[in-house]
Amino acid sequence: MFFKKHIFFCTNQKIDGSGCGNLTNDAGFNFAKSYLQQLNLWGEGKFRASKAGCLGRCDMASTCVVYPDGTWYTYIDEKDVQEIIDQHLLKNEIVTRLKI
Repeated sequence: MFFKKHIFFCTNQKIDGSGCGNLTNDAGFNFAKSYLQQLNLWGEGKFRASKAGCLGRCDMASTCVVYPDGTWYTYIDEKDVQEIIDQHLLKNEIVTRLKI
């Protein structure tokens, strides 16, 4: 496996304003990338964060999905994204309060 885990952040912006990208722009992705790099956990054999187009969960607020686990999360801010990284990516523990 190229990455231990890969987290995809919806950054889609819809004309009607309902897209995840309309709510948080690239903030979740930008924080995740920076945070993983600070921890020296970014890259081959480690972890990766990527932008994604519409993930089809617009009704759940800003969303991201962790692969290969297929676990979906909603998040509001950097604190939530950090919790997803610290708990799910690093400890393999589901963040129940953010899971959708």
